[in-house]
Amino acid sequence: MQDRGENRSVIWKLGTYNPLNIQRLYPPKAKSFRLWRLQDEELEPSYLRLLQSKTQSTLIRTGTGKAEQIALQVIENTALGTHFVLPEAHDADAGVYSLQTYQLSDSKHFTLNVKSSGDGAKYAELVLVTPLDREEQDAHQLVLTAADGGDPARTGTATINITVLDYNDNAPVFSQPVYKFSVLENSAKGAVVGTVRATDIDKGINSEVTYSFNTIKENVLQKLELDSKTGAISLIEQLDFEDSELYEFEVMGTDVGSLSSRCKVLIEVINVNDNAPEIYLSSLLKQVPESSPPGTVIAVLEVFDRDSGEHGIVTCSLPPHLPFNLKKSIGSYYTLVTDDVLDREQVLAYNISITATDSGTPPLSKTENINLQITDENDNPPLFKQSSYNAYIIENISPGSSIFRAMATDLDSENNSKITYSIIDGHIGEIPLSSYISINSESGIIYALQSFDFEKFREIQVQVKAQDGGSPSLASNVSVTFFVQDQNDNAPEILYPSTPTDGSSGVEIAPRSSEPGYLITKVIAVDADSGQNSWLSYQLLRSTDQGLFIVGLHTGEIRTARPIKEKDSIKQFLVVSVKDSGQTPLSCTFTVTIVLAESLPEMLHDISNPSAPTDMESNLTLYLVIAVAVVSFLFLFLIILLLAIRIHHWRESQLRDTSGVNFNALPATHFVGIDGVRAFLQTCSHDTFLTTNTQKSQLQYTDSNESNGITPKQNCDKQGHLLIDDFLEIGKENEPFIQRLL
Repeated sequence: MQDRGENRSVIWKLGTYNPLNIQRLYPPKAKSFRLWRLQDEELEPSYLRLLQSKTQSTLIRTGTGKAEQIALQVIENTALGTHFVLPEAHDADAGVYSLQTYQLSDSKHFTLNVKSSGDGAKYAELVLVTPLDREEQDAHQLVLTAADGGDPARTGTATINITVLDYNDNAPVFSQPVYKFSVLENSAKGAVVGTVRATDIDKGINSEVTYSFNTIKENVLQKLELDSKTGAISLIEQLDFEDSELYEFEVMGTDVGSLSSRCKVLIEVINVNDNAPEIYLSSLLKQVPESSPPGTVIAVLEVFDRDSGEHGIVTCSLPPHLPFNLKKSIGSYYTLVTDDVLDREQVLAYNISITATDSGTPPLSKTENINLQITDENDNPPLFKQSSYNAYIIENISPGSSIFRAMATDLDSENNSKITYSIIDGHIGEIPLSSYISINSESGIIYALQSFDFEKFREIQVQVKAQDGGSPSLASNVSVTFFVQDQNDNAPEILYPSTPTDGSSGVEIAPRSSEPGYLITKVIAVDADSGQNSWLSYQLLRSTDQGLFIVGLHTGEIRTARPIKEKDSIKQFLVVSVKDSGQTPLSCTFTVTIVLAESLPEMLHDISNPSAPTDMESNLTLYLVIAVAVVSFLFLFLIILLLAIRIHHWRESQLRDTSGVNFNALPATHFVGIDGVRAFLQTCSHDTFLTTNTQKSQLQYTDSNESNGITPKQNCDKQGHLLIDDFLEIGKENEPFIQRLL
């Protein structure tokens, strides 16, 4: 503060009640002064706070040429009458011109008390006369004026800045005494229902409020959670309108000084459709006979919904196209009954889905499944797939062979579907059917008891009966026709030419003037078999003159193959084979005797006077002799060559005796032992040759022409050779005929 009218500095000093040693902390800059000067820039914030907390005194901040500032901090709960020492003003003048009085600007809270020290110096004190309230006014500014006794008086001023420090003298206050919140019952866990808020007009830490439950029920602690700092109320778990529609409790707000206040919280739970209907079965039939009449009660059930209002209205339904119906009875009870005739053979079991749906938005539903088994009644007879069956069996089948299986099905179950088979009695001709076939009563397999003969009967009709095991039992019949299939078990039989019954041999006459293709006779044969087994083919195996006759392969007609020559034998023997077309063909052979003559008298004359061999036969014989001679010569030459080689190697002086092959000519009268053939052989001139080391002697005809009218390969594979034994056999067979001719 400066004196008025002079340019001298007035120094304010710290009051005597300050316990801090400012001089020690801040050494004086001007030692010529009796008091110390402090500059604003020399004070640190930490030091200022220290002064404010340790003392309730003033701090003078001065500076040359500046307005003097005095800072004072006072707690709002400071007691009335408390004195605050102000800095002392100093005037360099003396006497009456020195400091005389202090004055304070108007203030309702403070007054000024001036005192004198022992040395006569005067100083001022502020006295608190009314309580301070930081919440009403947190700062006060006063002006302190010091005046001397001069005329005119000189004054100095200082501004006193009083800061009112807070004291925890206010409890928290909620924004409203009752908080009402609403929440959907299906709100998720952790959802914030609402927030309570309390304010404290204190400052700093004294204004911090902590929230807690005051009076609360146990169900609230299980469902709700309160944030102690923010006052937010959240869900611990979902609420259920059906458990509680309203939650009521108190929340307390407390500051750091344990000052508190309370509020009431009401949480209303809003009902939503969060509960599906429930179905309880009071009674249930798991099985029902298929013969149950419509209206049979299957189940009794109760349906309800925990929701209220429209959300709790429930309707029940069944899937369409089921033979069942739901009937509403008393209250929330329903009965499930049959609505049509049941048939186990069509549906063995029903999976009945009963659906209960409420009227909420969106609607909720619950489905209960009932598995209903339909028990069997014997209401279905055994059935065959066909009304009749055809089966085929081979004749000569082995007794005991299975020939057919009759199989029926029964739509019923268990014993009602157990089928036994039997054959209804019948006859095949005069013989009972049971003598031919039998049936397995369980499997339905039919067996042949004996072989069948296609030539006796070709089909058998059987009635098979299938009977179930129900009570009463049901049965059905089926017709089975067995067709006997032919086997090639019959050889062909010659009908024509037939063997004479008087012991003689039949003879066919062929005119010598016959042209090629002339029909001599026709062989007629039959086969008792059928089909392919009865298809016959004819083949000429041997003939007296090869190439003179042919036999029709399928007709059996014997025709001339070339013109008849004078050298041809009068009597011609033809061996004809008749063969069927079975898989294993069967055949028979017979001999046809043909006499070359224009008429019967000429035939008898030619037979009694046989002619000599013709030139052609002689030429053929000559050719054969020459061929045999050439082969013999080559054979002898080879033997001599081999002997010469052996002599050369072993130097033997004596030739070994070796066996050769002699070819002896046999006369035609070699067969004179057979009377019936002798005359026939005497009429034919044949050269024969015998070979050694063979099982049979071989007779070779000089005539090389083919007599088979089909193909060379079909000529019995003899290639012009006729075994003597076979020829003798032919002679024996035709001996009666030859005797008659002779």
